[in-house]
Amino acid sequence: MRIPLSVLDLAPVARGQSVSSSIAASVALAQRAERDGYRRVWYAEHHNMPRIASSATSVLISHVGAQTSSIRLGAGGVMLPNHSPLTIAEQFGTLEAMYPGRIDLGLGRAPGSDRNTMYALRRDERSAESFPQDVQELQGYLAGHSLVPGVEAIPGRGSNVPLYILGSSLFGAQLAAALGLPYAFASHFAPQALERAVEVYREKFQPSDQLAAPHVIAAVNVIAASSAETAAANLAAFRRTIAVGLFGRGQDLNDAQAEELLAAGAAAQVDSMFTYRAVGTGPEVAEYLDKFAATIDADELITAHQATSTEDRLASLSITAEAWSAAAA
Repeated sequence: MRIPLSVLDLAPVARGQSVSSSIAASVALAQRAERDGYRRVWYAEHHNMPRIASSATSVLISHVGAQTSSIRLGAGGVMLPNHSPLTIAEQFGTLEAMYPGRIDLGLGRAPGSDRNTMYALRRDERSAESFPQDVQELQGYLAGHSLVPGVEAIPGRGSNVPLYILGSSLFGAQLAAALGLPYAFASHFAPQALERAVEVYREKFQPSDQLAAPHVIAAVNVIAASSAETAAANLAAFRRTIAVGLFGRGQDLNDAQAEELLAAGAAAQVDSMFTYRAVGTGPEVAEYLDKFAATIDADELITAHQATSTEDRLASLSITAEAWSAAAA
């Protein structure tokens, strides 16, 4: 039996698209993922990024939860240095009360923003240094065993919302292992330390009340289509979008200008970030995912479907799920 697939939705705002349309697309994506048998959908906290609409992660989860019925929903993740542990415990405790048994809470220590945005969030750039202690404080609130005398998370107390540590380095792997929590690696954009981080996590894992054995979730980019040619065209469009986002200096560049950026050197950076990508027809994508999971010893894959239109993302989701199920039969 193959390992489960999940979905990472970055709530992208395409060129010419409104934020309202992006959020509607996220609802459609979650509904399709639920129909197609994916385990969970996660949303990532970003700030001050014009092309990403998932900054208010808990609000987006609540909205999607009201329009789905069974699929797990969560943060992948909340950047804990931007918040107090109590606030996040209350937010996700509220979500768990609204959608019992469906809420996940993935935690990262990166600010998810630049220095000016950190100021706007009223966060100290040293706040990431207390990430391990903040995770434990948050865990205490959710378990009903607060580490802060006289302070409880209401809602949240005793909800036991499952925690996941997100990372792209050995630090997150070591922390997840020490706390006995599942570990999700951001290999969809930061692939360099993936294999070593998984090894360290499995070697050092200590069982906990939440988790008896290691659980590794690896993120991977996916562009599945009805033909290899369509998948290749969608990949080309995605590479242009990323090149403009990274190197376009805020300009609204056309396709020809984006190709010029790629040819001038952006291609190396883009392709390095997106090393792990399954592109092609359903069987081709399923074969890649199977080999990827085996190579890095994953227990679950979280797929980031990177086509630039909502229709193509929905198609990628369904084509992947159908091929994954067919190959497992």
